[in-house]
Amino acid sequence: MRIGLVTEGGYPYASGDGTLWCERLVRGLGQHEFDLYALSRSRRQEEDGWVPLPRQVGRVRTAPLWGTEDTGARHGRRARRRFAEYYGELAAVLCATGTAGQTGRAGQTGRVGRTGRAGQGAPAAWGARGGRAVWAGQDGTGPAGRSDDEADRFAYALYGLAELARDTGGGLAGALRSESAVRALEHACRAPGAHREAREARVPDLLGVAVHLEHALRPLTLDWYGDDGLGAADLCHTAGGGTAALPGLLARHFCDVPLLVTEYGAPLRAHHLAATAARTAPAVRSLLAAFHARLAAEVYRQAAVITHGNAHTRRWQERCGADRARLRTVPPGMDATPFAEAGEAGGGAGASGARGVGGTGGSGGAGARTRAHGADTLVWTGRVEPAKDLVSLLHAFAEVRWEHPGARLRIVATAAPDGHEAADYLAHCKALAAQLFPYEAEGPHTVGENPVAFEEVGGPEVPALADAYASGAVVVLSSVVEGFPSGLVEAMFSGCATVSTDVGAVVEVIGGTGLVVPPRNPRALGEACVALLRDPERRARLGAAARARALELFTVERNIAAFHSIYLEVVSRCPVRRVVLDDSGAPLPFAAPAESHLAGPPGFPGPPDRRTGPATRHPGTAAPGPSVAAPARTAPSWAAAAPGRTPTRRPATEAAR
Repeated sequence: MRIGLVTEGGYPYASGDGTLWCERLVRGLGQHEFDLYALSRSRRQEEDGWVPLPRQVGRVRTAPLWGTEDTGARHGRRARRRFAEYYGELAAVLCATGTAGQTGRAGQTGRVGRTGRAGQGAPAAWGARGGRAVWAGQDGTGPAGRSDDEADRFAYALYGLAELARDTGGGLAGALRSESAVRALEHACRAPGAHREAREARVPDLLGVAVHLEHALRPLTLDWYGDDGLGAADLCHTAGGGTAALPGLLARHFCDVPLLVTEYGAPLRAHHLAATAARTAPAVRSLLAAFHARLAAEVYRQAAVITHGNAHTRRWQERCGADRARLRTVPPGMDATPFAEAGEAGGGAGASGARGVGGTGGSGGAGARTRAHGADTLVWTGRVEPAKDLVSLLHAFAEVRWEHPGARLRIVATAAPDGHEAADYLAHCKALAAQLFPYEAEGPHTVGENPVAFEEVGGPEVPALADAYASGAVVVLSSVVEGFPSGLVEAMFSGCATVSTDVGAVVEVIGGTGLVVPPRNPRALGEACVALLRDPERRARLGAAARARALELFTVERNIAAFHSIYLEVVSRCPVRRVVLDDSGAPLPFAAPAESHLAGPPGFPGPPDRRTGPATRHPGTAAPGPSVAAPARTAPSWAAAAPGRTPTRRPATEAAR
């Protein structure tokens, strides 16, 4: 089948979020064709270029979400009236207090933000009139005014703007940043029934909201939704919610392409945290939160299947209105190969007590078990930042040293501190470690050393991350905020016993193969570590069970197999109905048989290789790195259209007759 994969700030760019799992997914499903639709977040990301693309990637189309785009298009009176109507309805929904009927859309006169009574008739439904989205009563005979359902009002405004952008050739960016947009926001904020934060919005706040909405709604202006884009896909898979899912929504709206949404985090939660960290004004934060919440609800309502990586993300999805029947749990796939040697050797250095020696020996590989004091060493790995709560870990280690004087702690950073806040936090932790644990020496003629070591992956002591896990008896996770604990899964691959705080998806990942304590509780964390340091047999049992659980649930192969099954499920339940006509207007059955997109036995001619032509990129996007061109493939003769006929896609309205 042909998959339209939509990403935001990720694959195929070399830098970004979710690049690794998307690349593994595309490479692992070689029996399918992939068309990539990438939204970039910065000029630097585009200048960094792309990762090498596999053979099954047909084409790549990119668009920026950064900078200012204005095609200079000038709209006529009718287009301006339609824009005022749709944008005014969008603003009214964002400013509504949540009670149906308090604010509403004006009638079909085009006046923005006028309040009135909600329709008292039958529930509203979608209809079409002259190529435009309109409200219709239950009988579909005419407009029914406004709907009590704010979700439907938001959808009306969103799809109305999308249809306006398509009718005007995509020239909507200027209108979204225009004075008319700001006036519509101001009118909605001053209308009766607007919530308190919206009423307090000032002109600078409204300008900021308009700019953010223009960036978030920029996918409406793209030309990705025709027969030469997402409309030709059998399935649209969006690697994220929010703005990344907007192209999938429009492909669903215009071309009836089924939508699959994958979220390995909570976009709405991330937006709230980012707005709080940026010290955004309360009015701006409230209006943007309302927009992202409404967009998430519409994405979940239209998606055929919604996947998540853990129960924490699933709870956010359900809170935003996702139907439980459409939710699927697909844990992120991680590569277990780098940790195979450590895991097969029987866990960390102290997993077998005083034995402390692995199968290979030495000091450079993941199987090295001869590091000093390995059986008494605690290991922490990850990015050094306040959310990891290393302060509590250091205080917990003080409890461990009191009960187990020979214990040592290795804090291994997987990356350099990102920003001044992380660097200051690392310096604070080092100062606290020096204060809590002064340098100690074993005798009067030996050099003293601190039992706490701060190291980085790639240094002389830790050449690779697997070496860190192999050198310790217990791996500790002390976070107060955590999504999917990838470091914990790596420790499980290595066969290590673990002590973790009960945050995020930790309990779901660890199961019963490790100890879990409350967050911000140094005494409980220290007692759990001491219990494992004193019981090597228990460490060995927990490490073996953790490795077996990780290999069963969290491998790349398991992730790819799950998505392959979901692809087949979605396409079988929601097939795209395409009616092809010949030059005389008669239906042309079997013009594009399903066999033309199926992988056959070795030597069987597959679908044509569409990578021979140049990929469609935004002008500011750097070209991908050099790669070896794949040999061209041709479709079988029976899969081609009959000679002398020009297949065209029949409009959806005609196909329904």
